[in-house]
Amino acid sequence: MKRIDVVKKNGEWRGESNGRVVAGTKASRKEDAVKAVVGKVKSSREPVTVKIHTQDGRFQEERTYPRSADPRRSKG
Repeated sequence: MKRIDVVKKNGEWRGESNGRVVAGTKASRKEDAVKAVVGKVKSSREPVTVKIHTQDGRFQEERTYPRSADPRRSKG
């Protein structure tokens, strides 16, 4: 499954996949970068995991598109 991370680098938020910037995902605000990444992955035919990070680089949230590709929830 493809993975895109939303991270802050050099004073801007952007989507990165395998260390490369995903075109059209750079933004000055985190919310705008997340919207840009989600817009791209919703139009993709393959399942994609979006991992959203905090300003200091820590993991915050994970989303899977399409939703049907999300693994079942488990206890714990």
